[in-house]
This record gives sequence, structure tokens and C-alpha cells, in this order.
Amino acid sequence: MTKVTMTVNGKSVSGDVAGNTLLVEFLRSDLHLTGTHVGCDTSQCGACVVHVNGGAVKSCTMFAAEAEGAEVATIEGQANADGSLNTIQQAFQDYHGLQCGFCTPGMVMSAAALLKDNPKPSEQEVRAYLQGNICRCTGYHNIVRAIMAASGQEVPAVAAE
Repeated sequence: MTKVTMTVNGKSVSGDVAGNTLLVEFLRSDLHLTGTHVGCDTSQCGACVVHVNGGAVKSCTMFAAEAEGAEVATIEGQANADGSLNTIQQAFQDYHGLQCGFCTPGMVMSAAALLKDNPKPSEQEVRAYLQGNICRCTGYHNIVRAIMAASGQEVPAVAAE
């Protein structure tokens, strides 16, 4: 076992982990932060995206011990200080950017990373950035609309039925 210490959502945490414990397992099982989802175990779906030292990381591809001393942000830490939804979360709600909700935490965390690096992305840039996130319900259009709205830009029209 190895002792790991990191800051998660602004709070210092530590725990003993086996060498093969993935960051997603540590977050979910040890810290009970179950908003980070395990969708594929192969780094293809993006449901487990968190931020490590400010960058988006698929937490199923990183050992917990690799996050020693790191700043980790999960979906649980994204709300405003008063508990209300942040801009991205609110846009996902307003623009129906979710259905079953399973991929939503990873999508929100990916969107936050994108908007941090590129505050005014084009629709094509949003779509390209989300290629590492799989949603089996929405068809992505409303997710893209939500991210565009969160960036303060014009929201693409709803496709004609």
C-alpha cells in the first residue's frame, strides 16, 4: 500500500492505495465522489474526466499514486460556492444537453477544460474537442448548444424535425 495525499475540490485528502488503484477508483470508492463515472475502463468514453492540475484527464487511465500532491477537481466541485449550478452546468440544463445523465459529468468537465483554454470556441472546435466523450442518448447537438451558450456565444439553431 502507498499513502497518497492530494487536494480534491479544494480539500486536502489522503488514503492508502494499492499500486494499481486507478484515480477513478480512489475518487469513487475511497472518497465517495461518485459523480465521476466509469463507463468503459478503456479510456474511450470520457465519463471519468476530471481535472488534474488544471488539465482534463480520463481518471481511468491514471493511477491514484500519480496524483500525489496534485490538485484534482471533480464534478462535485463545479457548482458555485452557494451550491447553485455553475455556468456550464446551467447551460446543460437550459439547452437539454443531457438525457440519461451518465456521460454528463465527463462532458461538463471536458467543456470546462475547453472553455478554460479556448473561451470562445467555434461549433466545429467544440465538436472536435468532445471526440473523446461518448454519449449514447443525445446525438451531441444539444451538448454543443449548451457549451456554446456557456461560452456566451450565439447558440446553433435546433435542427428541423
